[in-house]
This record gives sequence, structure tokens and C-alpha cells, in this order.
Amino acid sequence: MSSAIVSQIKVGLNGSVKIPGDKSISHRAVMFGAIANGTTTVEGFLPGEDCLSTIACFKKLGVTIEQDGEKVTIEGNGWDGLSEPSDILDVGNSGTTTRLMLGILATRPFHSVVIGDDSIAKRPMARVTEPLRSMGSTIDGRDHGNYTPLSIRGGATKGIAYQSKVASAQVKSCILLAGLQSEGTTSVSEPALSRDHTERMLEAYGVEVKRDGLTVSVEGGQALTAQHIVVPGDISSAAFFLVAGAIVPNSNITLTNVGLNPTRSGIIDVLQQMGANLSIENERMAGGEPIADITISTSNLKAIEIGGDLIPRLIDEIPVIAVLATQAEGRTIIRDAEELKVKETNRIDTVVSELKKLGASIEATEDGMMIEGRTPLNGAKVSSFGDHRIGMAMAIAGLIANEEVMIERSEAIAVSYPTFFNDIEKLQSK
Repeated sequence: MSSAIVSQIKVGLNGSVKIPGDKSISHRAVMFGAIANGTTTVEGFLPGEDCLSTIACFKKLGVTIEQDGEKVTIEGNGWDGLSEPSDILDVGNSGTTTRLMLGILATRPFHSVVIGDDSIAKRPMARVTEPLRSMGSTIDGRDHGNYTPLSIRGGATKGIAYQSKVASAQVKSCILLAGLQSEGTTSVSEPALSRDHTERMLEAYGVEVKRDGLTVSVEGGQALTAQHIVVPGDISSAAFFLVAGAIVPNSNITLTNVGLNPTRSGIIDVLQQMGANLSIENERMAGGEPIADITISTSNLKAIEIGGDLIPRLIDEIPVIAVLATQAEGRTIIRDAEELKVKETNRIDTVVSELKKLGASIEATEDGMMIEGRTPLNGAKVSSFGDHRIGMAMAIAGLIANEEVMIERSEAIAVSYPTFFNDIEKLQSK
């Protein structure tokens, strides 16, 4: 385990950063290329540990994949190009790899075993294994298939109309992927709109996807055709620098090539509602995804209430939004965010416990948290708990703390943003 020390930045953060590739899109580009017919090329791939786990798993499934930094080439031979792995499929720390890959494995006529790290072993999988079983797949594991390790015996499956209890792109994507190789129509309805990267990318690969409000459906028997995919910068990674630009004095930061998918851009709404000095420029499309450059500078912020349909659009950004709220005038309330409890950590508990160590006025609620601002932050020893987003949120807090902040288990940050600390140094040196 490693530790990182972050100190207050007195000169401000200035300059531009090219945000690393979107993690969600990088995962899907590899998976869909693996089941497509032909050679798929990917530019802007995120070479973080989670996405590398996806590559490793599909190599074990018999797919030829070459990765050189941000460039990936996948030689796909269709659904039937996947073969029974001779070894366990280790997803590492990646929930996306786990749940989406289960949707693919559920229809394949062979046996496979999926395992991950200690964090994955605590994350609930019944939300995907139960609907997959109802489609006809045989899946077992700890607690009747709710936790890894999971054993999957795929085969002939039938489409279902599934009403999801949670707005989860992973659940939706898993079932739609299984539906593509199932008899008849498969549909997924959600309580609120979750990320739609899967729908957009499936369409780019030539799949017909039908959308009707909060319901998405596909017909079975559809094949994917290889594509050239350009991955935009990850807005979840950009969020940390957007917050830093707003709260670190004397800062002006431009983030380039940021994906602004409307199902992911809740952090922009929050910053605008809080009164941040933020502008969006050079809006364009790449691979079916909207992208733009975002400039943000030091801002006078006011507290707001965050909840309802906005939550699925910023669920991964809540740890750093909590940091933002400590510097906003008034009480910020985050509600309807129970999903935080089943992330890499219980992010309600970890955010509250670690920010309290820094002197924040923050309290946990049953479905979120309340933060009082503006509150000066102090130095302290904190932990990421092995959660990359907690680690980065604590690092951003450290940039305004009055003494050094030591972050234990800082290596977790490499899961989604390997160059995070390098980019902070780059902005500090301008």
C-alpha cells in the first residue's frame, strides 16, 4: 500500500488538462469489439486498472486484443468467437467488467467462473444474476449468486421484460447484452434514466435499439459489426478538476475533450446551480457522444439541494461534490443516493468519516448527507479505503487544507486516473 501527501496550493491551479478516456466507454468499446465481426480499433482508451481487467478477461475468452497505451485493436469473430476459458476470469476491482460480462457469458454455451478483489466480493450481483436466471442461464455463487465468485453455465435464453428497481446502467446493459442473443424481445424499464453509453455504442456497432421513455429494448439474434471508436474524456474524472478550479483560490482551468453525455453531466448542473464561473466551448460529436472543452475559475458558491432524477446523472461524482459543498455558503443536502452504499465502498460512510477528519461539518443521512459551508479544512491522515473516487476527493480537499493531508492507499486512484497527481503538478507549475 502507498500513501500520497497533498499540500495546500497557494499559487492557484492554471492551465489546461486533457482528461483521460471515459472509463465506461472504454470498457464497452473493448467488450463490444470482442463480440463484433471484424477488427475494431479504439482511440483514447483509458489504460486504468479497471479497463485493463476487461481486456485481460476477454483475452482469456479467446479474443485477440492488442493494447498500446490509449490505442487498442480487437479482432472480433462474433458471439461464437468466444470460447470457454481455461482459467478463472478475474475482474479485479471492476464492477462494470463484472456485470456487463455476465450478460455476455449468460448466453454462451460454456462454463466460466468470475472472481474479483475484496471490494468486488462485497458488491451485490443478484440485481443482474436474478434476471439472467429468469432468461434461462444457470448462475450460482455465494449467497445464491449474490456475491462473487460466480459460476456461469450459459446456453439458450429467452427475452424478458424486466422492471429494474434501481436506475443502473450496469444492470440495464447486462440484460440488454444477454437479450441480443436470446429468443424474442428483451426490454428493461428503469425508475429513472441511467447512463445510455450502451445504447449509443450498440447503435454505432449496427444494433437496432428501441427507446421509449424509461424503457429500452432489443431484438434477439442481432450481430455487431466492428467499428472505429474514439473515446471522449471521462466527465467523472473531469469532475475532480472542475471542483478544484472552483474552490482553489486564483485558479483558472480548461479541461479539453470532455464527454458531455446528458445522462452523465449532472456535475455541470450542480456547479451552475451553485454559481460557479464555468463556460462550455467547442461543442462537437465523436462516436455518437457529445464532447466539449470546459473552463472553470475560482467561484463564490452557494449551497443547494441535490436529489431525485439528478442523482443517477452524478452518482460517481458525489464524493467530490461533498468536498465542493464544504466551500459553498449554507447547507447542501444530498438525498436519494442510497446507491452510494453499494459502490467500491459505502461512499456515504467513507465520505463523511474522512471529511470529518479534515474538519468538515458533514453528517450522514439514510440516503445521503448534509454539509455545512463555508468550512475551512485542516490537515489529517485519511484513507481511500481502496476506492479511487474517495482517494481523489480527499486529494482535492487537501489542495485547500491548512496543513498537509496524507492519503493512505492512494494507489487505488490508478483504477480510473493513472496520471492524476501528475496533472495536479502540471496545473500548479503554470
